[in-house]
Amino acid sequence: MKLYNNLSEFTPPENVVLTCGTFDGIHKGHMKLLERITSIAKETGGESVLLTFWPHPKIVLDPDFHLQLLSTFEEKTALLKKAGIAHLVCVPFSREFSNLSPEEYIKDIIVDKLGTKIIVIGYDHRFGKNRAGGLSELIKLSGPMGFKVEEISRQEIDDIVVSSTMIRKHLSQGEIHIGNEYLGHEFEISGIVIRGDQRGRKIGFPTANIRVSSEHKLIPSDGSYAVRVKLNGEMLSGMINIGFRPTINGKQRSIEVNIFEFDQDIYGNQITIYFVKLIRKEIKFDNIEKLKHQLTKDKQTALELLRI
Repeated sequence: MKLYNNLSEFTPPENVVLTCGTFDGIHKGHMKLLERITSIAKETGGESVLLTFWPHPKIVLDPDFHLQLLSTFEEKTALLKKAGIAHLVCVPFSREFSNLSPEEYIKDIIVDKLGTKIIVIGYDHRFGKNRAGGLSELIKLSGPMGFKVEEISRQEIDDIVVSSTMIRKHLSQGEIHIGNEYLGHEFEISGIVIRGDQRGRKIGFPTANIRVSSEHKLIPSDGSYAVRVKLNGEMLSGMINIGFRPTINGKQRSIEVNIFEFDQDIYGNQITIYFVKLIRKEIKFDNIEKLKHQLTKDKQTALELLRI
């Protein structure tokens, strides 16, 4: 997959088959669109192109809104590459760009800059100033401007209607297994391993403290989870705790992963966590011994979940 960080970098190939949107999380609904444009491109001898925007439009248009993203741009790029998209064009989103009328967006971007021959959109796709544009505007201009339009209906995308908002809700409540089902893959977070207070090591459960790479990245609700850990190209098993560590009177929310059968100095390393399922919500124990006993049980539960 070729990545273009600006429209000016992109030279349209023959027979562009396009879809566009923010594509946060790349869930099952998104996959319907991606599968369709790659299929059409193969049938017509064309090339699949996805137009996306970064930063997320809501971050630009409403800075006070606390948006929690399912995927960082790097995570989204990796998922789109895996889906088989040939070209990913990213528009640096700005207020100026948001003021394009639907007609200007279609002519200047879809046709002139991207050279679109076929555009495939979801049933709820909106574009242009105040999101005023949609399917009707595309159909109206498709003939005069020389492109075809195909809509993926609500029922085709998913009988239960998958949405990024729905997935965020489940993940925020710790319902990882439901969020993963809608995503079609395991939810992930990435970051750098930072130095903590090493309390976990003292009780037999050493942890790697993680500083997440994006301030807008969604973090699941407080609790312990069974996880897979990608570190230096190797996939490992573990459990992660998110929360304030009330048993030791923690003051700041932390993200700490205990990697099973692992004892190496990894401070400063990049790490990726793939969430499998919630083990339990965060609770306060009467003493450290009871916490240790629970962590032993949590590890066994995590191992069982990771074997499924």
